[in-house]
Amino acid sequence: MNRLPTLLLALLATTATVASAQELNLYSARHYQTDEALYANFTKQTGIRINRIEAKEDELLERIKNEGSASPADIFITVDAARLARADDLGLFAPVKSKVLESRIPAHLRSDDSDWFAFSTRARVIIYNKDAVQPADARNYEDLARPAMKGKVCMRSGSHPYNLSLMSALIAHLGEQKAEEWARGVVANFARNPKGGDTDQIKAVAAGECGIAVSNSYYLARLMRSDKPEDRKVMDRIAIAWPDQQGYGAHINISGGGMLKTAPHKEAAVKFLEYLASDDAQRHFADGNNEWPAVAAVAVKNPALEAMGKFKADNLPVATLAKNAATAQKIYDRAGWR
Repeated sequence: MNRLPTLLLALLATTATVASAQELNLYSARHYQTDEALYANFTKQTGIRINRIEAKEDELLERIKNEGSASPADIFITVDAARLARADDLGLFAPVKSKVLESRIPAHLRSDDSDWFAFSTRARVIIYNKDAVQPADARNYEDLARPAMKGKVCMRSGSHPYNLSLMSALIAHLGEQKAEEWARGVVANFARNPKGGDTDQIKAVAAGECGIAVSNSYYLARLMRSDKPEDRKVMDRIAIAWPDQQGYGAHINISGGGMLKTAPHKEAAVKFLEYLASDDAQRHFADGNNEWPAVAAVAVKNPALEAMGKFKADNLPVATLAKNAATAQKIYDRAGWR
């Protein structure tokens, strides 16, 4: 009996299995060109090829839900704890047991059940026009709600995850009632209706359209590292204030991800998550996209981040931010913050 066809089929099946194990399907809501080098380095180190689909968070989550148990996605990555919490609430993540992740990612930067992990952080800082606002009036988030800021505040939409996470932190620190009072005070001080992204708020402050706003630090770092004359002019006209340095510290939001329950390449998925916590990847988040590493021991050489100086960061668990997100949205709605 000729066993060659049988052996050949077995060999082909084994080859296909090995080839499949050497790939990873990544669904990412991070849209940064600098991440190309991050993924290329992972493939170089492990031999695992990354198949990447990029889209907005809602589109990716809907796609994963529709694909169900047949979903090819191994990893979902996005920015902000509120978005990761939404995926977790949908039951999409699987707990990851990894000594590497447990030892390198601080407990306050991961979910309680290790379903998802933060790999980089951004601070939510106050920016103000040097000619319109005094430094003493821009020390805390609460200052944006004070009567002195009437007609001077620019902010983006209250439904945006960045602001939802900020409100979630305020709920944890101040309580729901005082957090809502703050939101109503900010709304009363709007110079214009909320619109645009963080860079739009920065430019509006520089142009004098408003006197004060809040922005993620990495948008400021981009402008600081820019060679464009118009960007340099923007930075010349504004000042940066680290909020609540005498209290709980500047609010931090994150970029992170987790392994999906239906991941067909679980071993590769865990390797990828562990890689994101490595020194190489952590330095990339800082140098490539102006974010702070989640692993505190990793040295940062980004000139813009160094120029911003050291600051006290809020160490509120990001899992708490996620839990408060729904209440945060209700508060913004009641306050008329659209």
